[in-house]
Amino acid sequence: MQSADVRGRSRRPHGFGVEALQGGFTLWNLQADPAVTITAELLDISVGTQETPVRGSGVFVGGRGDWFGKGDGGVLAVSHLRTGEIHTDGRIPAGTPDLISGGVFVISGARAEQVTNAGPVTTYGQNDMVLDNWGTVTTWTATAPVVSQGPSGIGFVNFGDIDLLDVQAPIRTHGKGARGFNLYEGSLCEARFAQIETTGDGSVGIQVSKPLGTLLVAGDVTTSGGEGLSLVKGVQVVLKAIALSIKSGGQSTGSRSAARSRPVATTS
Repeated sequence: MQSADVRGRSRRPHGFGVEALQGGFTLWNLQADPAVTITAELLDISVGTQETPVRGSGVFVGGRGDWFGKGDGGVLAVSHLRTGEIHTDGRIPAGTPDLISGGVFVISGARAEQVTNAGPVTTYGQNDMVLDNWGTVTTWTATAPVVSQGPSGIGFVNFGDIDLLDVQAPIRTHGKGARGFNLYEGSLCEARFAQIETTGDGSVGIQVSKPLGTLLVAGDVTTSGGEGLSLVKGVQVVLKAIALSIKSGGQSTGSRSAARSRPVATTS
């Protein structure tokens, strides 16, 4: 799919203080009966180009989740979601606190055994997450760059449950309030990263708000910038540009990384 504009689709999942735009590719089980399960294998899906990014999310898969009450309806069971090159720009107005989009978005009600980003995933706009999980994933692997070019974008953000997250290529974010990786809610047993680089006021390399089993970064975590506004669970808040932030409720039982922050690497 080379181009699409899905911003006008009024039905949107809701959770964690925001609504999410549907995708150029959308597979969504909206059945009310929790016994209704759709099964799928979704391979080699590419959406948008650098010249014509999709307006909205890119790849969007899920079940009947938070908008109707968490876990109260049909399930989407995915054996493997594998994506190629993804380019999206949600064109969300600056300062909007309650609307997001995602390059590859696994929403509530989805249960995926494997997610693989075999091609680069790039988002360009305000509140555009690159990789976002609200569902349940056994293994999520990215083998190509993960890039955000817009304010309040996040390379990978987790609100659901993941056993293993393995990002084998760099995460790079550019823009005020943009962050590399966030564990906000849910659970994550092990997270591996090659390199994380964030640029902009309020940009954070890694932020952990829930227990994390193991965190491993093979290369550097670098940040550049001062204080700035960033979107956090539907609220614009002031953050410092910082390499590693461990919030209340966050901890890692095992971690290893080379964290460098400009100006200073600290925890908050």
